[in-house]
Formats: sequence, structure tokens, C-alpha cells
Amino acid sequence: MDRIVLASGSPRRKQLLEWAEIPFDVIISDADELVPDNMPVTEVPVFLASQKAALVRKKLQKNRIILAADTVVLLDQQLLGKPADAADAVRMLRLLSGRTHQVITGVSLTDASREVLFAETTDVRFHSLSIQEIQHYVDNYRPYDKAGAYAIQEWIGVTGIHSIQGDFYNVMGLPVSRVLQELKSF
Repeated sequence: MDRIVLASGSPRRKQLLEWAEIPFDVIISDADELVPDNMPVTEVPVFLASQKAALVRKKLQKNRIILAADTVVLLDQQLLGKPADAADAVRMLRLLSGRTHQVITGVSLTDASREVLFAETTDVRFHSLSIQEIQHYVDNYRPYDKAGAYAIQEWIGVTGIHSIQGDFYNVMGLPVSRVLQELKSF
């Protein structure tokens, strides 16, 4: 497989591509994350992934496959993005405690002649978390760069997740198995 371009600085996405043995280079997209006001929340991650890929496409001198992704956490049709600070992370985790939410990753795979867009959704249910557990996680893992203020592969995922329905790696930030299947069409 030819080297693709990952339009992301996410260490988790890099790790997943490495595990899948997909060769890649990184060019970080500087796309803003503004979305149209009337856009349904379930369409936001695909829209943002497409925007990221388009900006990286402009930076390239030759035709290469670009992979861009955006992950959101959705609870009761409310998007939970990256927390602004510790208090915001605690607030988000208290909202997620004892409940099921959706993790949606939108993906854009594009080259000079086409773009494949898709979204993968995984349902995640947390156990009821005590404020002490939430505070421990926020204090020790500082999840400020993670949608919904958590990473499933960290302590809170090991101790606080009751169940998931869908792709585990999607919750980490990239449905890498589906990405690999889509890359075969290129």
C-alpha cells in the first residue's frame, strides 16, 4: 500500500494506523471547527473530517490519499466536545455517569479524483461513577484533548465502562478496520 496522509495530530489515530500497519505521513490540518447552525449533530463529524481533508489537499504537491477524521461524543442529542478545563471535564463525566452515549467518528478518505465519506457510531455505557472516581481520572489523566473528556483505553475505560456496542477503536478515535476496507477501493 502506498503511504497515505493522515490529516491529524492525534496520537491515538497514529497508533491505530501503526497497529494496522498502514504506512502514513502526518500533515496536520488547521481547519477551524465551525459548522453551519442548522446542521444535524450526527452530521457534524463527517462535515469536519471533510473540511480537514480539503485543507490538507491544498498543501500537497502530488496526488495522495488523505485520511481525515473527527470524533464527537453525543448525549441526548447534545455534543460533548473537548473540555475547556478540569471543571468542564468533571461536568462532562458527571453527565456521562451511569448512562449510554454515542461516539461518532466521521471519516474522509480522498484523493484528487474522489472522496469517500462515512461515519461510525458506537454506543458506550458508563457505570455510575463517584465524584471521587471522576476527580481522580481528571486529576491524573488530564483528558482535555478528548471529546467527552475521556479515553476508553485509559483508567476510566478499564474501570468505568460498563459496556460498548460497536467498534472499540472508533471510541479511541478511528474505526480503523472500516478505514482499511475503504482504502482497498482506492
